[in-house]
Amino acid sequence: MPFANFKVPAGTLDEKQKEKIITRTTELYAEIYGERARANTVVLVEEVTDGGWGFGGNVLTLAKLQQTPEG
Repeated sequence: MPFANFKVPAGTLDEKQKEKIITRTTELYAEIYGERARANTVVLVEEVTDGGWGFGGNVLTLAKLQQTPEG
C-alpha cells in the first residue's frame, strides 16, 4: 500500500490545497505503480502546531517562515 505523510505548519493550507496534495500524490503513485495502487494509496496531511518543529537545531514558527530573507 503506497503511503505518503506530509507535515505542514498548522494554518498554512486551506482545504482545497490539502485536497490538491492528496489528489496529486495519489495520481503520482498510480502513474508509478499502475492503477492498482490508486484504491490503496494513503495520503496523510498533518498540521504541526506552531513551534512544534525545527530545522538545523532551531525552532521554526510561522512568523519565522514568513520573514523575507535579508540580502
